[in-house]
Amino acid sequence: MSVRIAPLKLEGFEQLPKHARRCVFWEVDPATLGRDDHLSDPEFEKEAWLSMVMLEWGTCGQVATPSAAARGVGDPQCLGYVLYAPPRAVPRAHRFPTGPVSADAVLLTSIGVDPAPMADGLPRELIAHVVEELMRRGVRALEAFGRTAEVSELLGMGDTAPPDVAPVLEAVGDCSVEHCIIAADFLTDVGFTVVAPHRYFPRLRLELDKGLGWKAEVEAALERLLESSRLEQPIGVGAPAASGSATGSMRQFRLRLSCVEPH
Repeated sequence: MSVRIAPLKLEGFEQLPKHARRCVFWEVDPATLGRDDHLSDPEFEKEAWLSMVMLEWGTCGQVATPSAAARGVGDPQCLGYVLYAPPRAVPRAHRFPTGPVSADAVLLTSIGVDPAPMADGLPRELIAHVVEELMRRGVRALEAFGRTAEVSELLGMGDTAPPDVAPVLEAVGDCSVEHCIIAADFLTDVGFTVVAPHRYFPRLRLELDKGLGWKAEVEAALERLLESSRLEQPIGVGAPAASGSATGSMRQFRLRLSCVEPH
């Protein structure tokens, strides 16, 4: 199924998955709630935060839906989303031991994708659209706080957690670090590099003037594979068709890569 990725608009808030609408891990500072970590209406808080960021800064999210041709009747299904904002607008960012976020960077906070097969490869496409949009706006870098596999060591520690990570672990409502912080492995897979190492919560960075360098590397690898297939192709019936098929596949892949070129 073909997918359409477009900027998140406030009128499309209800289109987001339930967790995305209710999660305020990044948007609300637990210190402002006193002893009560409960919010009577987290969806209202999330929508209000999105409204504020959109009004003061601009687009702060991308949403993936089925393309018009693949869409059924009614509101389009949300296949995936990604949220980002200037770090000054993200209260939780100040609680990480690997902060602060660099002054020239925007903070990537959340990404979620439907587990359906049609969403394969969608996380990378969402990040690519964020990169494209931020490059058009002159942003130099995208940063994120990652979650390592060792975070499982912290679960259930409560007051005995190391003092440098205790502020990160303080939850709001149903939010938690294992669900609301992006996996560090995913971030490195899509091109981020660690700039502030930490056992649990490293800070990673993607230089936007270099962030799409993986495209050239992938195309070079495809060229080598195509050349290899030509060399190994037996002479005779079927060789031209196979070569044409490989060339066609490369063209299709390049077409998909071209969607992340800045306009």
